Amino acid sequence: MARQKKTIITCAVTGAIHTPTMSNALPYTYDDIAQQAVEAAEAGASILHLHARNPENGSPSVDPSDFAPFLPRIKQATDAVVNLSTGGSLTLSIQDRITPAKTFSPEMCSMNMGSMNFSFHPLANRYRDDDWKFDWEKDYVANSDQNIFRNTFRDIREAAETLAPHDIKFEHECYDVGHLYNLKFCMDIGLFKAPIFIQFIFGILGGIGPEVDNLIFMKRTADRLFGDDYRWSVLGAGGAQMSLATTASQMGGNIRVGLEDSLFISRGNLAESNAQQVSKIRRIVEDLGNQVASPEEAREILDLKGGDRVAF
Repeated sequence: MARQKKTIITCAVTGAIHTPTMSNALPYTYDDIAQQAVEAAEAGASILHLHARNPENGSPSVDPSDFAPFLPRIKQATDAVVNLSTGGSLTLSIQDRITPAKTFSPEMCSMNMGSMNFSFHPLANRYRDDDWKFDWEKDYVANSDQNIFRNTFRDIREAAETLAPHDIKFEHECYDVGHLYNLKFCMDIGLFKAPIFIQFIFGILGGIGPEVDNLIFMKRTADRLFGDDYRWSVLGAGGAQMSLATTASQMGGNIRVGLEDSLFISRGNLAESNAQQVSKIRRIVEDLGNQVASPEEAREILDLKGGDRVAF
């Protein structure tokens, strides 16, 4: 692929892995999600990847009523592209998980490209029983080792066909090389059309590891499978966040940061906000000679439908 001239920064604001005990900066009320999303956009994120949470205890939610209070506020305050998760629960059905996207018709939503072991249970060992702020947190984290994150070919087809009338661009989340081949098969049978947008994900327990060699391998595989028909981004989980984002930006790719993916701003130091992470990676990208894409430039690069065609 020709080198892209602008770097798109996505910020994943809250996610469904980390819990309130792990960081006071993790937003889970409607006000905090809206405020941190807007501040991340002001810092340079042109795409905001959003999950919802129960505002009383911070537990992950796919209920549209937990999205509705903050989506219009974000749209009113910023021109950033809104990207809604369709993977917000490891245990719910695909129809439950795509309900927010069906309801609000965003410009983008995530699409996990394969079933996998998806676990974060080692995080539970970092906290004593009396550390947890809410009753649900410990079991949620400790028992994630029993989950299979289901994304079968039938699930993928159901999500793609259900959301097709909404003209939503998918962020195809690929946690391992086999997911790229799943995506190629789905393109061959007509589920998705070019240009597709691939998020290479590294460092999740159950997926491919966060080494630069793996990034190069995934990129070469995508080049072979998709040629010029794709755009790409990199998500490095945990301590790999900034280093892999920096490498990806220098390879001509786009990048994702945010408290969904890492709670830290540097080794051993918790981030104060999503905007702090966005500001850091933007500074790195620009210091290395790249330019950061605006929301409108991101829309052009990814061929999005536009913010005037969403339902919030």
